[in-house]
Amino acid sequence: MTVEKKSFIYGIRPVMEALSSGQPVDKVLIRTSLKGELFQEFFAAVRASGIPFQFVPSGKLDRVTRKNHQGVIAFLSPVDFYRIEDVLPGLFEQGKNPFLLILDGLTDVRNFGAVLRTAECAGVHAVIIPQKNFARVGEDAAKTSAGALYRIPLCRTASLEEAVDYIKKSGIQVIGVTEKTQTDYDDLEMANPTALVMGSEDRGISPGLMQKANFLARIPLAGEIGSLNVSVAAGIMIYEVVRQRNG
Repeated sequence: MTVEKKSFIYGIRPVMEALSSGQPVDKVLIRTSLKGELFQEFFAAVRASGIPFQFVPSGKLDRVTRKNHQGVIAFLSPVDFYRIEDVLPGLFEQGKNPFLLILDGLTDVRNFGAVLRTAECAGVHAVIIPQKNFARVGEDAAKTSAGALYRIPLCRTASLEEAVDYIKKSGIQVIGVTEKTQTDYDDLEMANPTALVMGSEDRGISPGLMQKANFLARIPLAGEIGSLNVSVAAGIMIYEVVRQRNG
Protein backbone atom coordinates (compact mmCIF):
# COMPACT_ATOMS: atom_id res chain seq x y z
CA MET A 1 0.00 0.00 0.00
CA THR A 2 1.35 3.44 -0.90
CA VAL A 3 1.79 5.69 2.12
CA GLU A 4 3.22 9.21 2.16
CA LYS A 5 4.21 10.92 5.44
CA LYS A 6 1.90 8.43 7.18
CA SER A 7 -0.92 10.97 6.94
CA PHE A 8 -2.64 9.98 3.68
CA ILE A 9 -2.77 7.27 1.06
CA TYR A 10 -3.62 7.56 -2.60
CA GLY A 11 -4.77 5.41 -5.49
CA ILE A 12 -8.09 3.61 -5.89
CA ARG A 13 -7.00 0.12 -4.87
CA PRO A 14 -4.77 1.19 -1.94
CA VAL A 15 -7.66 3.22 -0.51
CA MET A 16 -10.05 0.30 -1.02
CA GLU A 17 -7.56 -1.90 0.85
CA ALA A 18 -7.46 0.59 3.69
CA LEU A 19 -11.25 0.63 3.93
CA SER A 20 -11.58 -3.15 3.85
CA SER A 21 -8.87 -3.61 6.49
CA GLY A 22 -10.53 -1.16 8.86
CA GLN A 23 -7.81 1.48 8.89
CA PRO A 24 -9.11 4.70 10.51
CA VAL A 25 -9.77 7.08 7.62
CA ASP A 26 -10.81 10.64 8.35
CA LYS A 27 -11.88 11.77 4.87
CA VAL A 28 -11.66 10.77 1.20
CA LEU A 29 -11.14 13.22 -1.66
CA ILE A 30 -12.34 12.07 -5.10
CA ARG A 31 -11.68 13.76 -8.43
CA THR A 32 -14.93 15.11 -9.86
CA SER A 33 -14.47 13.56 -13.32
CA LEU A 34 -13.66 10.06 -12.09
CA LYS A 35 -15.63 7.30 -13.90
CA GLY A 36 -15.49 3.65 -14.84
CA GLU A 37 -16.21 0.24 -13.39
CA LEU A 38 -13.38 0.31 -10.85
CA PHE A 39 -14.54 3.72 -9.67
CA GLN A 40 -18.08 2.43 -9.17
CA GLU A 41 -16.74 -0.42 -7.04
CA PHE A 42 -14.57 2.00 -5.10
CA PHE A 43 -17.36 4.52 -4.55
CA ALA A 44 -19.71 1.81 -3.31
CA ALA A 45 -17.07 0.81 -0.75
CA VAL A 46 -16.65 4.42 0.40
CA ARG A 47 -20.39 4.90 0.85
CA ALA A 48 -20.76 1.59 2.66
CA SER A 49 -17.99 2.58 5.08
CA GLY A 50 -19.79 5.76 6.15
CA ILE A 51 -16.54 7.72 5.87
CA PRO A 52 -16.92 11.37 4.77
CA PHE A 53 -16.03 12.00 1.11
CA GLN A 54 -15.85 15.02 -1.13
CA PHE A 55 -15.68 15.47 -4.90
CA VAL A 56 -12.97 17.99 -5.77
CA PRO A 57 -11.17 19.30 -8.88
CA SER A 58 -7.93 17.61 -9.88
CA GLY A 59 -5.91 20.65 -8.78
CA LYS A 60 -6.86 20.16 -5.14
CA LEU A 61 -5.57 16.58 -5.24
CA ASP A 62 -2.37 17.70 -6.97
CA ARG A 63 -1.71 20.14 -4.13
CA VAL A 64 -1.68 17.20 -1.71
CA THR A 65 0.63 15.03 -3.83
CA ARG A 66 2.05 15.11 -7.36
CA LYS A 67 2.33 11.35 -7.46
CA ASN A 68 -0.10 9.15 -9.41
CA HIS A 69 -3.09 9.46 -7.09
CA GLN A 70 -5.54 8.20 -9.76
CA GLY A 71 -8.04 10.80 -8.61
CA VAL A 72 -8.34 9.46 -5.05
CA ILE A 73 -6.69 10.51 -1.77
CA ALA A 74 -7.68 9.29 1.69
CA PHE A 75 -6.53 11.16 4.79
CA LEU A 76 -5.74 8.83 7.68
CA SER A 77 -6.86 9.47 11.23
CA PRO A 78 -4.26 8.99 13.98
CA VAL A 79 -6.95 7.41 16.17
CA ASP A 80 -9.81 4.96 15.82
CA PHE A 81 -13.36 6.28 15.86
CA TYR A 82 -15.99 4.89 18.22
CA ARG A 83 -19.78 4.72 18.28
CA ILE A 84 -21.47 6.40 21.23
CA GLU A 85 -23.81 3.40 21.30
CA ASP A 86 -20.79 1.25 22.17
CA VAL A 87 -19.15 3.65 24.62
CA LEU A 88 -22.10 4.75 26.75
CA PRO A 89 -23.23 1.32 28.06
CA GLY A 90 -19.68 0.69 29.29
CA LEU A 91 -19.71 3.94 31.30
CA PHE A 92 -22.89 2.90 33.09
CA GLU A 93 -21.53 -0.60 33.69
CA GLN A 94 -18.42 0.92 35.30
CA GLY A 95 -20.65 2.96 37.62
CA LYS A 96 -19.56 6.27 36.13
CA ASN A 97 -21.62 9.46 35.98
CA PRO A 98 -21.50 10.11 32.21
CA PHE A 99 -20.08 13.43 31.07
CA LEU A 100 -20.21 13.87 27.29
CA LEU A 101 -19.28 16.67 24.90
CA ILE A 102 -21.01 17.12 21.54
CA LEU A 103 -19.26 19.37 18.99
CA ASP A 104 -21.38 20.75 16.17
CA GLY A 105 -19.71 22.31 13.13
CA LEU A 106 -16.24 23.11 14.45
CA THR A 107 -14.03 23.53 11.39
CA ASP A 108 -10.94 25.15 12.93
CA VAL A 109 -8.51 22.40 13.88
CA ARG A 110 -6.82 24.57 16.52
CA ASN A 111 -10.10 25.19 18.32
CA PHE A 112 -10.93 21.50 18.07
CA GLY A 113 -7.58 20.54 19.57
CA ALA A 114 -7.92 23.08 22.37
CA VAL A 115 -11.39 21.80 23.25
CA LEU A 116 -10.13 18.21 23.32
CA ARG A 117 -7.27 19.19 25.63
CA THR A 118 -9.65 20.80 28.12
CA ALA A 119 -12.11 17.91 27.87
CA GLU A 120 -9.42 15.34 28.63
CA CYS A 121 -8.05 17.35 31.55
CA ALA A 122 -11.54 17.70 33.05
CA GLY A 123 -12.43 14.03 32.73
CA VAL A 124 -14.98 14.17 29.92
CA HIS A 125 -15.77 10.55 29.06
CA ALA A 126 -16.32 10.92 25.29
CA VAL A 127 -16.54 13.56 22.56
CA ILE A 128 -19.12 13.19 19.78
CA ILE A 129 -18.47 14.76 16.38
CA PRO A 130 -20.25 14.68 13.00
CA GLN A 131 -18.88 12.90 9.95
CA LYS A 132 -19.23 16.00 7.75
CA ASN A 133 -18.52 19.72 8.11
CA PHE A 134 -15.93 19.27 10.81
CA ALA A 135 -12.24 19.91 11.40
CA ARG A 136 -9.94 17.22 10.04
CA VAL A 137 -8.92 14.64 12.61
CA GLY A 138 -5.24 14.41 11.76
CA GLU A 139 -1.76 15.18 13.03
CA ASP A 140 -2.53 18.89 13.55
CA ALA A 141 -5.45 18.02 15.80
CA ALA A 142 -3.24 15.66 17.79
CA LYS A 143 -0.58 18.35 18.23
CA THR A 144 -2.94 21.17 19.21
CA SER A 145 -4.69 18.87 21.68
CA ALA A 146 -1.33 18.14 23.35
CA GLY A 147 -2.00 14.45 22.83
CA ALA A 148 -5.54 14.48 24.26
CA LEU A 149 -6.78 13.12 20.94
CA TYR A 150 -5.15 9.79 21.85
CA ARG A 151 -6.63 9.67 25.35
CA ILE A 152 -10.32 10.43 24.97
CA PRO A 153 -12.83 8.36 22.96
CA LEU A 154 -13.85 10.20 19.81
CA CYS A 155 -17.28 9.11 18.61
CA ARG A 156 -18.15 9.98 15.02
CA THR A 157 -21.72 9.85 13.76
CA ALA A 158 -23.60 10.49 10.52
CA SER A 159 -26.32 12.30 12.50
CA LEU A 160 -25.74 14.33 15.64
CA GLU A 161 -29.50 14.58 16.06
CA GLU A 162 -29.85 10.79 16.18
CA ALA A 163 -26.93 10.62 18.60
CA VAL A 164 -28.68 13.15 20.86
CA ASP A 165 -31.88 11.09 20.72
CA TYR A 166 -29.94 8.03 21.87
CA ILE A 167 -28.15 9.98 24.61
CA LYS A 168 -31.43 11.37 25.96
CA LYS A 169 -33.09 7.95 25.93
CA SER A 170 -30.13 6.70 27.97
CA GLY A 171 -31.05 9.10 30.76
CA ILE A 172 -28.55 11.86 30.05
CA GLN A 173 -29.64 15.49 29.94
CA VAL A 174 -28.48 17.47 26.91
CA ILE A 175 -27.58 21.14 27.39
CA GLY A 176 -27.06 23.37 24.37
CA VAL A 177 -24.72 26.32 24.91
CA THR A 178 -26.07 29.34 23.04
CA GLU A 179 -26.66 33.05 23.43
CA LYS A 180 -30.27 32.48 22.29
CA THR A 181 -31.61 31.96 25.81
CA GLN A 182 -32.05 33.93 29.01
CA THR A 183 -30.86 31.06 31.25
CA ASP A 184 -27.36 31.52 32.62
CA TYR A 185 -25.21 28.40 32.65
CA ASP A 186 -24.76 28.36 36.44
CA ASP A 187 -28.53 28.28 36.97
CA LEU A 188 -28.69 24.72 35.62
CA GLU A 189 -28.07 21.49 37.53
CA MET A 190 -25.21 19.65 35.85
CA ALA A 191 -24.01 17.25 38.54
CA ASN A 192 -26.18 14.49 37.05
CA PRO A 193 -25.40 12.69 33.74
CA THR A 194 -24.86 15.50 31.25
CA ALA A 195 -23.95 16.11 27.62
CA LEU A 196 -22.90 19.62 26.57
CA VAL A 197 -23.46 20.78 23.00
CA MET A 198 -21.04 23.40 21.64
CA GLY A 199 -21.63 24.96 18.23
CA SER A 200 -19.39 26.71 15.73
CA GLU A 201 -18.37 30.33 16.32
CA ASP A 202 -20.02 31.66 13.19
CA ARG A 203 -23.33 29.77 13.23
CA GLY A 204 -23.64 28.32 16.70
CA ILE A 205 -25.63 25.15 17.32
CA SER A 206 -27.73 23.94 14.38
CA PRO A 207 -31.50 24.51 14.78
CA GLY A 208 -32.24 20.77 14.84
CA LEU A 209 -29.89 20.16 17.77
CA MET A 210 -31.14 23.28 19.53
CA GLN A 211 -34.68 21.90 19.48
CA LYS A 212 -33.60 18.50 20.80
CA ALA A 213 -31.67 19.85 23.79
CA ASN A 214 -33.33 19.44 27.19
CA PHE A 215 -32.04 22.84 28.27
CA LEU A 216 -30.29 25.85 26.74
CA ALA A 217 -27.64 27.81 28.63
CA ARG A 218 -25.77 31.02 27.96
CA ILE A 219 -22.49 32.41 29.22
CA PRO A 220 -23.30 36.06 30.12
CA LEU A 221 -21.08 38.64 28.45
CA ALA A 222 -20.44 42.14 29.79
CA GLY A 223 -18.30 43.47 26.95
CA GLU A 224 -19.18 44.67 23.47
CA ILE A 225 -17.89 41.61 21.60
CA GLY A 226 -20.84 39.29 21.03
CA SER A 227 -19.25 35.89 21.52
CA LEU A 228 -16.41 33.92 23.06
CA ASN A 229 -13.96 31.71 21.23
CA VAL A 230 -15.52 28.25 21.22
CA SER A 231 -12.58 26.68 23.04
CA VAL A 232 -12.89 29.27 25.82
CA ALA A 233 -16.66 28.81 26.04
CA ALA A 234 -16.23 25.04 26.16
CA GLY A 235 -13.69 25.41 28.96
CA ILE A 236 -16.08 27.52 31.04
CA MET A 237 -18.93 25.05 30.59
CA ILE A 238 -16.84 21.93 31.13
CA TYR A 239 -15.40 23.22 34.39
CA GLU A 240 -18.82 24.33 35.61
CA VAL A 241 -19.82 20.67 35.38
CA VAL A 242 -16.65 19.73 37.27
CA ARG A 243 -17.35 22.39 39.93
CA GLN A 244 -20.89 21.17 40.50
CA ARG A 245 -19.83 17.54 40.68
CA ASN A 246 -17.05 18.29 43.15
CA GLY A 247 -19.10 20.73 45.22
